[in-house]
Amino acid sequence: MHKNLENWIPPLLSEQKTIFNPAKNSMLRHCDYQLYLLYRDNNIIGRVAVYIDKAANEWQNEKIGSFGHYECIDEDEASDMLLETAQTWLRSRGMKTIRGPWNFVSQDMGFIVEGFDLPPVIMSSYNPPYYNKQMNKSGLTKSKDLLVYNTDTSKGYTIPERFISYTDKIAKRYHITVRQINMKNLIEDAHTIVWLTNESLKNNWGYYPIPDSEAEAIAADLKMIIHPEAVLIAEAAGKAVGYIITLPDVNVLLKGLNGRLFPFGIIKLLRGIKEIKHYRIWAMGILEPYQKKGVSILLFRHLNEAIAHKGIYVEANWVLEDNALMNNAMKNLEFDLVKRYRIYQKDLNA
Repeated sequence: MHKNLENWIPPLLSEQKTIFNPAKNSMLRHCDYQLYLLYRDNNIIGRVAVYIDKAANEWQNEKIGSFGHYECIDEDEASDMLLETAQTWLRSRGMKTIRGPWNFVSQDMGFIVEGFDLPPVIMSSYNPPYYNKQMNKSGLTKSKDLLVYNTDTSKGYTIPERFISYTDKIAKRYHITVRQINMKNLIEDAHTIVWLTNESLKNNWGYYPIPDSEAEAIAADLKMIIHPEAVLIAEAAGKAVGYIITLPDVNVLLKGLNGRLFPFGIIKLLRGIKEIKHYRIWAMGILEPYQKKGVSILLFRHLNEAIAHKGIYVEANWVLEDNALMNNAMKNLEFDLVKRYRIYQKDLNA
């Protein structure tokens, strides 16, 4: 369906199977969901996943149903059928709102509305522009925009000089040190990251708690792909107060594999993963008492010092449009705003 889109990268088929397997994707264990395929003359022309995340609804005290993994040909009749089917399924289960796209993968949500000239980075999607028209035609309107920033040290970016002395003062004032994740003690660090996430993001839009039991799965996922020097934990007098997770963008190795690791893709992946110079800032959390105190800039400085010498491209993906703290940090660090994703929603009683 998207083979003629220049910047679309076919996802790994093995990963797609994992995403839709409740035995391997813990998110599905607390969701009621239904998967739909749309056919014409025995050919698939669209798909949509529709679901109710019971854990999220309970935490947020809402009746929101979600859709994700949406793909469709450029025909109104096809998109109307998929989206109406999703809405009917949610109405029948008492949901008041439909929201999406929100896929079964952490931090993979929204349709691109600006920035189609850039390929998707790790754990993010790509879509043709007409998907947004299909949403609007079906009565879905903007719920929230997610912003994407980037920078490239191979093209001369350096962290602004004024932040060197500034972050020195921050570190001294609050007794903060920054270390990379400990690969020999990865599970314990994963527990720390889960705790920091739940404490620091609990007031964020769309958030609900990550069970501490997920820490080992997170550790296993990180171990497979991370560059340890790009996953940093900030500590104040030995206590963890923040973190930043920056992932190597394995998508740069997937181009041309057509979603298949075998027989040659696995060799390309194993040989190339340590040499990747493209990264995605995937997650960041700072405890509330240390927010608005420059700790985020301190983490960015240490990240820059750890990996910038390679000549790297970094994409911060994604930042809530109304998260003034992070948007200001991006602008002060002189990152460029390059892409915008949009999440849509609709009142199911309208």
